[in-house]
Amino acid sequence: MKQIKGLLSLFIVALITVSCFEDLDDQPITTTEINDFVWSGMNLFYLYKDDVPDLANNRFANNEAYINYLNGFSRPEDLFENLIYERPTVDRFSWIVDDFIALEESFQGVSITNGMEFQLYRFPSASSTLFGVVTYVLPDTHAQSKGVTRGDIFYAVDGTSLNTGNYLQLLNQSSYTIDLGEYNTNDTDDTSDDSITPINKSISLTKTQYDENPVYIQKVIEQSQRKIGYLMYNAFTGTDAYNQALNQAFGAFKSAGISDLVLDLRYNSGGSVNSAILLSSMITGQFNGDIFCTEQWNSEIQATFEQEAPEQLINRFVNSLNGSSLNSLNLSKVYVLTTGRSASASELVINGLKPYIQVIQIGTTTAGKYQASTTLYDSPDFGRQGANPAHTYAMQPLIYKSLNADGETDYFNGLTPAIELGEQVTNMGVLGDVNEPLLSAALSTITGIAKKAPSKTYPLEMINSSDAFKTVQPGMHVNKPLSSILK
Repeated sequence: MKQIKGLLSLFIVALITVSCFEDLDDQPITTTEINDFVWSGMNLFYLYKDDVPDLANNRFANNEAYINYLNGFSRPEDLFENLIYERPTVDRFSWIVDDFIALEESFQGVSITNGMEFQLYRFPSASSTLFGVVTYVLPDTHAQSKGVTRGDIFYAVDGTSLNTGNYLQLLNQSSYTIDLGEYNTNDTDDTSDDSITPINKSISLTKTQYDENPVYIQKVIEQSQRKIGYLMYNAFTGTDAYNQALNQAFGAFKSAGISDLVLDLRYNSGGSVNSAILLSSMITGQFNGDIFCTEQWNSEIQATFEQEAPEQLINRFVNSLNGSSLNSLNLSKVYVLTTGRSASASELVINGLKPYIQVIQIGTTTAGKYQASTTLYDSPDFGRQGANPAHTYAMQPLIYKSLNADGETDYFNGLTPAIELGEQVTNMGVLGDVNEPLLSAALSTITGIAKKAPSKTYPLEMINSSDAFKTVQPGMHVNKPLSSILK
């Protein structure tokens, strides 16, 4: 399976390139050298290599043809996109960055944020006009100190109305001012005449570096003589510290003797596969050592694993974290709150648990991401150690798709809830409160006590969210040693 990393090294003196980059020591590196890293990594690891003709092992007749191909792309990003298989439909989640330091910090839960998490919508009658709705506010951030709260609506930034053409630029600034408004139904059931009415209030926000604990809310709710655990978990960050925080939350549930669990993943766009396994093992506990999910790589790597190390294709339930026992609840049923922002590792938990326990999904259909990615660096084995110091490019391509113990995968259209209920911009509620619509629906299902359904729904199209402004994009990320594949 060993592959020569980079044909380019044989022809360094012959490089012809349109531009060059400066490294941290002001040593130039050519675009073509970085492009060599991009092609080589994708040729070896990309999940959809078999479907991309430019990644075929026999694609180039000779080294000169290879160099000419690389020189045809003035930016590494352009080459990377050229190698993606069906970007709009199949591979929506691979990406490349020019600063892997920021990427690594984001994987650790560190980001640059003002603390305002939001979603952007547009009205059916106005195809380009947007407005934002605050979904939650991170503690100890500028947004919290300025009084931003869940359900706040903003229609403009720095006095400029939001639209599909300007929102990325306006909201990507380090500092900006949001102009607030109110949702106006115009007293009709028809959303085509709905609008946002300005309320003459603005809030200025500034982004700073922030370390986010993914355990956002953890509480025990007592209803109908039942103790119900509620956990809002907003990212599968994957660090030891935050895995321990998750285990501590389950320790509190275990000590309280909860009988039911509501797992709120509505804004969780994914993260570490290992954290997904840990969370699923904490929810259960009775399946230690059983198959949680399996991996399917491109044909070359898959064949190598199956022949030489088949166990590496299997991820199993566990019962410990760094030598300490997991606080497992041994549940046979779990209630999961989802939206279209619930992706990858969130979906992995749902799909991975389904063969073993009853998973009652409440909310709206998930994102539909069953593939995992990993970080590739410009080094001999594509790992972090020995990364080329002349640049900070790294790639996050899809490398395998996950299957649960029953072989279920390819849920491209997302996982559909058993109880359909969307969030309403006019009634967001307070997260963790028993009257918040999605949590209320879960509690009603658990206790059997019917709650009054929302009287009106608002079929608005969500265009994007605050996830778009983060270094780490929605995805399922693995930190699996890749060096063995090169041997």
